[in-house]
Amino acid sequence: MAHKNGDADVEAPLLAAAASDDDNPSSSAAAGSSFALACTLAASLASIIYGYNRGVMSGAQKFVQSDLGITDAQIEVLIGATSIYSLISPPASRGFLSSIPEIAGNSGILLSYIADFALAGFPPSLNWRLMIGIGAVPPLFLAAAAILAMPETPRWLVLHGHHDAALRVLLRTTSGDSPLAHLRLHQIISSAKASTSPSPSSSPWRDIATPSVRRVAVAILGLQFFQQACGVSALVLYAPRVFHLAGVTSESGELAATALLGLTKTAAIVIPLFLADRLGRRPMLLTSAAAMSLSLLALAASFSLGLSSSISVAAAAAFMAAFSVGFGPVIWMYGSEILPLRLRAQGTGIGTAANRVMSAVVGMSFISVYEAIGMAATFYLFAAFAAAAWVFVYAFLPETKGRSLEEMEALFADKPPATATAAAT
Repeated sequence: MAHKNGDADVEAPLLAAAASDDDNPSSSAAAGSSFALACTLAASLASIIYGYNRGVMSGAQKFVQSDLGITDAQIEVLIGATSIYSLISPPASRGFLSSIPEIAGNSGILLSYIADFALAGFPPSLNWRLMIGIGAVPPLFLAAAAILAMPETPRWLVLHGHHDAALRVLLRTTSGDSPLAHLRLHQIISSAKASTSPSPSSSPWRDIATPSVRRVAVAILGLQFFQQACGVSALVLYAPRVFHLAGVTSESGELAATALLGLTKTAAIVIPLFLADRLGRRPMLLTSAAAMSLSLLALAASFSLGLSSSISVAAAAAFMAAFSVGFGPVIWMYGSEILPLRLRAQGTGIGTAANRVMSAVVGMSFISVYEAIGMAATFYLFAAFAAAAWVFVYAFLPETKGRSLEEMEALFADKPPATATAAAT
């Protein structure tokens, strides 16, 4: 058991104090957890900024078009470009702290929708510039927090030869428990030496050839693909346009309905914060995918049957809530759990890149697709992808609740998911 705790500390030393440890006094753990929480909140400012910059174009695009005279195709390229980069780093820890960046990102989207609604009354040549320009202010505070408050991670300091500085950070995360801090420093030094070994047999890319790691890679890439293929980026980026075509006639009504989506998405994401460890990852993902598919079917039907715009708004809000209870945050949690420690950096990088590319594809093609096949058919297509996501989770992904990081590779050995899931209960 000590070996397991050691590995977790090496991977996430700033968060280690938040985990239970029989050698830690309760007061020390509480103080270390508070420091870790403060660091996580400061780092999550990046997610708020990303969320704001991602969502602000939803309301600003109409004013950009009217002021600059650009076409729908140019808007697609402009909006899709915002998906190419990402400031969100998938969490490397389990539990409460791992969900904070996702909550922060959704909070940023909600803030952008509120700003769009509040600034829409300004002159068209000014309002969209204010909407977008506000996003340039928070990075100043983020830079100040990074320079003045947030330390480098102990692992980074050790890798660069700053052992004394690493020890000082570890002392803060353990509330001055010197023996525990020195123990974790020793573990990090040992891990750093092993990770920098020139032995070709330890190459992380060589490990991808093993069947269990290949299955982990397919699981991560599949989840990232389906998260975006269900069309969440289409609603995040184009909600006012969707509601306008659904029959919302006023500009303020479109932006108010969009703000409702942001509020629903942000509020619902708190649910997995408390239930993911209790219910398990598979049930939350399956419930999320089923609810997304049904709400997308309702949204598509509201277009094909010419139903009231209020039904369209309600269906879109239900979709956002369904997304946030599972496929929004849980896939990041699941991915961070199943990756072997030695492949964590490569796996999260590839998964995030796949997510951003898929998001860009949806963002850069949504207008063209609905103009070609109609809005109803577009959302029926998204519903089909959400249904396929349910099948993927049910048939391919085992439950990881209660499994240690060391057990994940065996869990993903070549065997039916139902067998692996039963073994985990």
